[in-house]
Amino acid sequence: MSVRRILVPIRLDGKGENVLDHALALAGKNSHIEVVHCRPAPKDLIPFGVSVPSILREQITKSGDELALAEEKRVVELFDSYAKSRKLKVVAPGEAHPKNAMSATFRVERGKQANIVSLRGRLADVVAVAKPDRDRAIGRNTLEAALVNTGSLVMMCPEQAPPKVLGQHVAIAWNGSREAARALALAIPLLAAASKLSILTIAGEELELTAQHLMSYLGDHDLKAEHLQVKADHNVGKVLLEGAGTSGADSLLMGAYGSSRGRELVLGGATQYVIDHSTIPVLMAH
Repeated sequence: MSVRRILVPIRLDGKGENVLDHALALAGKNSHIEVVHCRPAPKDLIPFGVSVPSILREQITKSGDELALAEEKRVVELFDSYAKSRKLKVVAPGEAHPKNAMSATFRVERGKQANIVSLRGRLADVVAVAKPDRDRAIGRNTLEAALVNTGSLVMMCPEQAPPKVLGQHVAIAWNGSREAARALALAIPLLAAASKLSILTIAGEELELTAQHLMSYLGDHDLKAEHLQVKADHNVGKVLLEGAGTSGADSLLMGAYGSSRGRELVLGGATQYVIDHSTIPVLMAH
């Protein structure tokens, strides 16, 4: 069993090709990649809470539409070139997806990217998004929308290029929480295709659902995993990334925002640290 549908939102920010590469590396031979480009609606271009004269409103809308059309044209060109270079079979929206070949669909949706991902991501096995760029304030809303609003597994793709095949060795961050259990359940098809699984727990942490409980559960799915304890530290995100690196994993699976995401953004937390510092793909669910 493999991942059947991966949603990939792209825009003209220079990150689309890398996210598509991650999606392809994760995909199986029967996977379908749904690529969506979100074109802003005219109303979204008007400053919120500011009184704008009608003539200026028309100018902003017209100029914005022209820029959006130019961006859309360029994104289409880049996707066509990418699909050809990867020999990816492209099918039109609404057409049946082939079951014996990897394929992709490109569609344009009107609206904010975060809103489109919130909706379309509900019918995807995995939503692949770029690691947020804090310096340019790009991508955080999309990542949070995917995590909080879709109910699907989310793959955050770092700037680093992925291996040719992704998900061969998955590190599983485990603390027995609802979020960790949800991520695990959603990732079972991926874990079943992996060659190696490593369970990461914090040394000295008392868990009601231990690594041994998890290993028993995985055994019911005919999966085996090793157990690695990482050193106790106040910075849980840091030691989880270090543990994943030490284990040699190509990706990290974890529950996201076990505490309030607003609190994590302000005070810091394991999820936020991983989002900010990971150099490997992170598979998450909330």
